[in-house]
Amino acid sequence: MDSQAKYIDVASLAQVSPGHTLKVMTDRGDILLANVEGKIYAVDDMCTHEDSSLSLGCLKGELVSCTLHGSRFNVRSGQPMEEPATEALRRYPVRINQDRIEICLDSIKDS
Repeated sequence: MDSQAKYIDVASLAQVSPGHTLKVMTDRGDILLANVEGKIYAVDDMCTHEDSSLSLGCLKGELVSCTLHGSRFNVRSGQPMEEPATEALRRYPVRINQDRIEICLDSIKDS
């Protein structure tokens, strides 16, 4: 990853406890933060099947579900694990800086 990549502060680590998610707003749209066993992942918040917020769904392990039609996505890879969604979510690099969650919008990792 580019060492000049710009990270933005989006939340406190305490706001996303293990097994939970948090929606944050950025210039690129809403991003879903997910805490899987103490590691934070960042993906687009909108289901790729229909425009429904994944923050309304449930995180079980590394899978987040969409409440609209039941699609499930792996937050580590962004890949859809259950139809009707077939397109992956965009993933964003995450780093922790003094108990703050920072994400990089400039270097999107496409799945």
